[in-house]
Amino acid sequence: MQRKAYGPGRGAGRPGSAVVSAVALTVGLGVGLTGCSSGTAPSAETVDAKAGPATTTAAPGRYRTLFEPCGAVPQATLKDLLPGAAALPDAERDRTYRGTAAATFDTDRRVGCSWKADAPDATHRLTLDFERVVSYDPAVSDADRAQEVFGSKQAAAGIVAPPTAPPTPTGAPSGAATPTTTPAGGATSALAGHEPSHGSTAPSAPATPATPASPTTGLEPRTLDGLGEVAFVNDTLAAPGPSGAKRLVSVVFRTSNVIVTVAYEEQTTTSAELPDSRELQEKARNLARLLAERLEE
Repeated sequence: MQRKAYGPGRGAGRPGSAVVSAVALTVGLGVGLTGCSSGTAPSAETVDAKAGPATTTAAPGRYRTLFEPCGAVPQATLKDLLPGAAALPDAERDRTYRGTAAATFDTDRRVGCSWKADAPDATHRLTLDFERVVSYDPAVSDADRAQEVFGSKQAAAGIVAPPTAPPTPTGAPSGAATPTTTPAGGATSALAGHEPSHGSTAPSAPATPATPASPTTGLEPRTLDGLGEVAFVNDTLAAPGPSGAKRLVSVVFRTSNVIVTVAYEEQTTTSAELPDSRELQEKARNLARLLAERLEE
């Protein structure tokens, strides 16, 4: 602001009026500036507190794309999985080995391929499905979201993950047995923290080994080790009918944010012969391992 000049002789008879006016103006400006201020400037701590805690973004998944599925299986493997194709004419055999790509709207998110070959005694079908999972929650990583999807598939198959061993109590030697009591009826159970009262004797009887509801063959639906990060195999046999018997073996595994499903099916032409579970599982698992190696390249 430009101050007003005072010439000589102005304000005669009022000595020092120019000085008084300047002081008054300064005081007035000071009062005006003070009135416009709402207080002291907020500190950095106050601003940070109002902004809330800092948020972190989960790491993206390892895979950003998917490879072409129909070309993922070597022809030698297809010959083994589709024995009926060997007797087909050349053009039809080649078309069978090329497979049929699954319809998809985004090949970076989901792709698949299927093959089918008929033989006089059985029909074989092979289906591959690759799903790349993406988390839309910045606090949840793609891999964690993929594990949730994988877990839902495993639960739908009715497969329970094997329990983990309980931690060894502090001070107890490794491998120490948990104290047990034998209740009436002969069944042995651990009763941690429940001891018989003084003066009473717990009833005892020879322990009777439990009989499983059905014998295990090692081929039942179960989790798998050494395949991706987590994996399971499911094996279902449809009730045989006049058109034959059908068995479907599915191997599902997850590597980071990609879930792979290998479905291998055999349907016999007669109900007298059932598809071999061991053979189908072995072939499906071998293919799954091959695909897992392909993902690691």
